[in-house]
Amino acid sequence: MKSDESHVKKLNVKAGVKSRTIAVDYLARVEGEGALYLKTRDNIVEEVQLKIFEPPRFFEAFLRGRELTEAPDITARVCGICPVAYMTSSVNGIENGLGITIPDYIQQVRRLLYCGEWIESHTLHVYLLHAPDFFGYADAIEMSKKYPEAVKRGLRLKKAGNEIIRLLGGREIHPINVRVGGFYQLPKKRDLVELAEVMKQARDDAQETVRWVSQFDFPQLDKSYECVSLSHPEEYPMALGRIVSTSGLDIGVEAFHTHFEESHVPYSTALHCTMKNRGSYLVGPIARYNLNRNKLSAIVQETIKEIGFEEVCRNPFRSIVVRALEVLYACDEALRIIANYDWEGMPPFVPFEKRAVVGYGASEAPRGLLYHRYTLNEKGLIENAVLIPPTAQNQKTIEEDLYDFVAKNMTLPDDELVWKSEQAIRNYDPCISCSTHFLKLERGNG
Repeated sequence: MKSDESHVKKLNVKAGVKSRTIAVDYLARVEGEGALYLKTRDNIVEEVQLKIFEPPRFFEAFLRGRELTEAPDITARVCGICPVAYMTSSVNGIENGLGITIPDYIQQVRRLLYCGEWIESHTLHVYLLHAPDFFGYADAIEMSKKYPEAVKRGLRLKKAGNEIIRLLGGREIHPINVRVGGFYQLPKKRDLVELAEVMKQARDDAQETVRWVSQFDFPQLDKSYECVSLSHPEEYPMALGRIVSTSGLDIGVEAFHTHFEESHVPYSTALHCTMKNRGSYLVGPIARYNLNRNKLSAIVQETIKEIGFEEVCRNPFRSIVVRALEVLYACDEALRIIANYDWEGMPPFVPFEKRAVVGYGASEAPRGLLYHRYTLNEKGLIENAVLIPPTAQNQKTIEEDLYDFVAKNMTLPDDELVWKSEQAIRNYDPCISCSTHFLKLERGNG
């Protein structure tokens, strides 16, 4: 286990009381700025706070008064890692409101674009941000000295995902080819044939990735989550579906605010989203897997059996395996769509008329359910917008995971408890994405 000299460790005992505090001063590379505070007293966890302290980014305010056609490009700027998710939820919401029926061939191209985002985002997390935790390395650069082939495999996979986004979206970061009603232009068959050769290698790399991460040594934590994700009758959910949960919830996206609510906590500028009358819930890869496992493709099902992975995943530390399985699925699904592509020359978008409506949209970002709601006026201007990202929905669950993990591991040495607390946060890939130590552990008087 690596230690970080910046960690300040003190032990003071007063009146028989021992206090232990984990303080995260700054979480680098988050979608916003965050911190963690966790305090124990006499081996009892007293307080857990996942603090988000960046000033609000006001994207919902930016959208007010803008043309509905601008929404996909504006919302894509919320995240440089998962712009496709924001664009997809955006067009889904506006098309829902306007009653636009999107033909299947456009939906298939959107799904292919989404496959690219799952591949590049999940691979970035698995190889560069999360895997070093399991080997005790501070970052992927250090890890690459002993595991160079693994890191090279990860870079190949991420490049393959980027190539899909570049081809269909116009560029790798913040694509420019997505619009309300479809695309500005559809890809050419010859370009997709060339892409298929890249994806065949990517699928092999993805399957090897699953085998690799399945052998990691996972900390023990068994959780009974309220899982929430989209569900589609014919496919593993990405861009379309109803909202379902492990407690039996099954609703259209338009009913989201009937069952979920946002609330403010004093230590965070990001709202917490919870289920009404039920509390915290989980979105993301584990939730999707637990609710939709039977819709994964044959090669993924075979690989699940090969590694002996559980049918229901309850250990958040094993989320890295589920992410790897979803990369394999996305590679295989991309190849399926490319093989069936016969839409060159078809209209790239569906025309529509502007009118005053409220529209609701959702899709499955790599990190989980991403909900959008738009109120449009008769001129097609956005009067109000609501965006609820996966991280806002997972914040309370992350805090509960940390509470339970620390409570069960009080005897761990300081450095190891710090390391695994950091790792527990990274299980969610909540745009924290920090490859170096960012935790401080202090022991002091109660």
